[in-house]
Amino acid sequence: MSSSGAIESSAPISGGCDDGGGTTSSVTDSPMRDEAVDSSPFQEGERVLAFHGPCLYDAKVQRVESCSGGWRYYVHYPGWKKTWDEWKGVEDMLKHTEANIQKKEELKAKHSLEKNTRLGRPSLDKIKSSTGWAWVRGRKRKHEIVKKEESFVPSEKHVNLQIPSILKKQLVDDHESITHLGQLVKLPRNPSACEILNKYFDYQVKKDGMIVETVKEIVDGLRCYFDKALPAMLLYKEERQQYKEIIADNVSPSGVYGAEHLLRLFVKLPEMLSCVHIEMETLSELQQRLLEFLRFLQSNQREFFDSNYEKVNGIDNAVKDKEN
Repeated sequence: MSSSGAIESSAPISGGCDDGGGTTSSVTDSPMRDEAVDSSPFQEGERVLAFHGPCLYDAKVQRVESCSGGWRYYVHYPGWKKTWDEWKGVEDMLKHTEANIQKKEELKAKHSLEKNTRLGRPSLDKIKSSTGWAWVRGRKRKHEIVKKEESFVPSEKHVNLQIPSILKKQLVDDHESITHLGQLVKLPRNPSACEILNKYFDYQVKKDGMIVETVKEIVDGLRCYFDKALPAMLLYKEERQQYKEIIADNVSPSGVYGAEHLLRLFVKLPEMLSCVHIEMETLSELQQRLLEFLRFLQSNQREFFDSNYEKVNGIDNAVKDKEN
């Protein structure tokens, strides 16, 4: 149940005692008498660790039932909305012991390492074909996903990011400065895109009390997309030489470029997500998060966007030649 994955349906998913469609059968899966529950490996109200995807999460048993496939448990994940509540089988749960808590931390670290290793420096094709967002992927295990084409929609028909008018003007001024006035953003920027994302992280955690892991994966997703997309599609041709001079192999663009280029990312995001098939509920959540970040940029425009452009002779001459 990483916050990095798709939003689940509010209907609980069976932990192995359903009729194949993710819903409970009222005939074959009827609960046994209360006294029989005492023989269950886990009890109602018990604090446990439950697998969701490759990782373990803290959970609490809400209901215990026995059916034709064995024991099953309806669990709630403390700190998460009830829409995450789901049915689990015995094989998906562990006792809440020190040894199992250590196992939970080891799995989390391993998953994080594997995810970071896969990032790399992909080509534009990989950017377009990637699902990208950490919170769009991985909440359900593969065998739990009902792969019905009608439950997914082509994202190009639905991804809609309404950039606030004040930020649209910022984009226009940015374009004018570079392509007509022969100026470039002075680098490195302060604050950098990475620092802005960190500020957003702190803001969201303090403002809404959101789960830290959820906000972190939102921020990590934006940072990852920015680093991948900047050299491929976020630079004007007048900026490419500057990029070659300032970005070394071990330097991430998000640590050098700032709000001007981060805002350009949001212009390209609908295109970048156009190859991704996303569930409607997930898409709605994704758009909400992106719009929240745009509002954050808008409310901090004075701090994040300043007249941080400098004249570059070579660029100036090129612009004059183009106009002539």
